[in-house]
Amino acid sequence: MKHNGGLLFRNKSSTEYEFKSTIKEKHLNAAKITHGGYIAALIDAGAGTSAHRASNNSPCVTISLDLKFIGASRVGDKIIGKTKILKKTNSLIFLKCELFCNKKIIASASGIWKMLKVKPSKLGPGG
Repeated sequence: MKHNGGLLFRNKSSTEYEFKSTIKEKHLNAAKITHGGYIAALIDAGAGTSAHRASNNSPCVTISLDLKFIGASRVGDKIIGKTKILKKTNSLIFLKCELFCNKKIIASASGIWKMLKVKPSKLGPGG
């Protein structure tokens, strides 16, 4: 995500997390709205970091991510992501994530992350 402009992240509780990003010109498509690929990358990174934190910092990888594109955002908009951990097993984390812009939902997602069977690392959410 640092190549895409970065992501601010915070823990709200042990099951709820928030992240934020600002839309830049490079995130736009030909219609001058935020590209769906950037929205998908933003959700994958924010929800993946949530899974990583919920797993006590074990590296986690995305197994599935189901996205719904609902609204649009434009250059300069602040995007707020809200993730909720729904269930955690010995090896999987199930979650939902919503993206908001100007207090309106622009995307929603549900996903499953796999906790890798390695010791917690300082390498980050993806190992």
